[in-house]
Amino acid sequence: MKKIIPLLLLILTFTNQNYVIAQDEEEPILFYQMEPLDDSLFISIQENLFIDPPDPKAEIIVDLRDSKNRTIEVKSRIYPLLALSEEIRARIITYPFKINLQDNITYTTVFTEVFDKMRFNKIFEPPTKYQISSQLGYVNPYLQLFGGERFGIPIKKDIGISMGLGTPYSGPQETDLVEANFHILGFRFGMFGVIDAFTKLKDKNNHNNIYGAQGFQVGYVIPFGNFFEISYHKVNTELTEQAVALRMQDEVVEYGYKPLIMKDSYLNYELRYPVRFMGSTRSKFYAAKYLNEWHIGFTGRELSLAGSTFDLRFDAMPKSDVRNPQYVLDIMVQRVMESWGFSAFSLGPSAVFSKTDEGKFGVLSLFVNFRIKVGTSL
Repeated sequence: MKKIIPLLLLILTFTNQNYVIAQDEEEPILFYQMEPLDDSLFISIQENLFIDPPDPKAEIIVDLRDSKNRTIEVKSRIYPLLALSEEIRARIITYPFKINLQDNITYTTVFTEVFDKMRFNKIFEPPTKYQISSQLGYVNPYLQLFGGERFGIPIKKDIGISMGLGTPYSGPQETDLVEANFHILGFRFGMFGVIDAFTKLKDKNNHNNIYGAQGFQVGYVIPFGNFFEISYHKVNTELTEQAVALRMQDEVVEYGYKPLIMKDSYLNYELRYPVRFMGSTRSKFYAAKYLNEWHIGFTGRELSLAGSTFDLRFDAMPKSDVRNPQYVLDIMVQRVMESWGFSAFSLGPSAVFSKTDEGKFGVLSLFVNFRIKVGTSL
């Protein structure tokens, strides 16, 4: 035992010396841009500098090269770093997500700056820990009016709730279906029902709608990352014959078009690949079967391109047992409101494309879609 203790001390001393040398060899980054991955910090910085409204995706550049004149540049305006509180200064200096600008500035920057803002070298980045978690992947601070990912709130650790308007793949005025779920350990248990008003917003081209019913659903995310989910829908209360007849008035007999009316049960699954695309805070590519229909698409939140921030969703439904193939497109632009709504809301057009009542390919519905962001980025 007496021989082991000196040997351990020798090993620890040698290891510590190597560690110190490694630290010395790594040069600190003194001139950098902060990647917009911490909403609360970005907002606090701008509130301290009396910038109204604060933008959580603002371009912030920190210059620590001159120890006597350290500065921070926000939205192209330069401020002394000492204008910020000591706590915020410490968070800025130790911020882990830095873009080293000392390596990026050259004599050609004046010509290439706009292309640098597009960040072609960062089109694809790894997802966040929430996105790849089979138990926490449902956590989602974005509530969307028509379709899209479910709005998910964690209660404690891997226990939480979620809700959604429409289906995850539906477009504007396409369905009256709504749902709410309880999540625990990768499982979800929920109920679904209808809000008739959603499908009554338009009086034509309703032949490709989905008309919901009341029932329950269960789902489970396979515990090897958040890449595969299987779920089961069971309709408990089907529409009455009178309600079915009323909805089937939308059928276009001439072309064989008819809406989908939910009944019996459905086995659904989704294969997805979470990723951060174009600097997005949350996005994924997916292929799914839902209500006996096939879907392929992409959904992304807060994508960045040349200084613009926007949401993008595209869903292709190439095959259905009942409905015509159709395509859904959402483009929602952030920064449309003032004050705290500057980053909380995203607004833009949403459209569904398929065969129209006249038998030609066109727009079935076109409406304004919006989402609300509750909380910070994940």
